[in-house]
Amino acid sequence: MTHTRYAFIKAQWHADIVDRALEGFLQLIPEAQVDVFDVPGAFEMPLLAQELAKTGKYAAVACAALVVDGGIYRHNFVAQAVVDGLMRAGMETGVPVLSVSLTPHQFQETDHHVAIYRQHFIQKGKEAACAALMITKTREAALAA
Repeated sequence: MTHTRYAFIKAQWHADIVDRALEGFLQLIPEAQVDVFDVPGAFEMPLLAQELAKTGKYAAVACAALVVDGGIYRHNFVAQAVVDGLMRAGMETGVPVLSVSLTPHQFQETDHHVAIYRQHFIQKGKEAACAALMITKTREAALAA
């Protein structure tokens, strides 16, 4: 069965930046085909991604977050846990789970940095949409062979 729906999960920490990824995603995949879910932070994304993938409704699940280096070890712990969790969710469910999770080492909440990352997240959202479309097409071709 060909799925034409996509899930998009976005963390609410730095939502003014992270929400731009959805804008980029919707530039390539029609809004009517995308279900959007908000979670408190990046750490909550893998579980929801896994639950959504298990429903069988989605061709892919994209997840967006900004995990900044606040000068403490937790940044590395969270970033690694999120990426590992997203990969595991995809592997365990057989549904592609895509990460638009950025972990910059040099982020400051200045107008300049916020503007740079807002624009960067639009591009990363478009890249996630390209990946979602491409992996859907590739999987369909592989299953038809």
